[in-house]
Amino acid sequence: MGIDESQRFEFAMGDFTAEFPTDRSYAKNHMWALCVQPDRWRFGLTAYAVRLLQDVYFLDWLVEPDSPVAHRAHIGSIESKKAESDLFSPVQGNLVAVNDLALSDPAIINADCYGEGWLIEIAATDEFAKVLLDPDQYADHLITAWDVAQKTIKGQANT
Repeated sequence: MGIDESQRFEFAMGDFTAEFPTDRSYAKNHMWALCVQPDRWRFGLTAYAVRLLQDVYFLDWLVEPDSPVAHRAHIGSIESKKAESDLFSPVQGNLVAVNDLALSDPAIINADCYGEGWLIEIAATDEFAKVLLDPDQYADHLITAWDVAQKTIKGQANT
């Protein structure tokens, strides 16, 4: 991934260490968020999500650009070697763009999740962007999420 050490934090996922840039915000659904212009946010999957999915090969959007989206609304789906998952809007706003490159070649998400593998852009005011986490808050969230993921993987989610 090659993120400069001074501009990232790491999270150990067993034998794998995921890297997260500190120049952006994060959503609890394991999407990163980068403000690309005032009130416009670019979103993509974090290294944590990509690692759990492994080898993304299909991406589908239910929402077209220039459409309003509610926070946590079902907006698409993603398929990988490990799972088929629904994608939900990380914020309320107006979906203004989808990454056509990722749509036509979802493998780019595996190769460059923080760059060319971005997914969508949403126009959202600061009020709606308040649901996003700063890097420290997301690092704390990862601890809980990893514990749940480990239990799920081991079939102990309801114990």
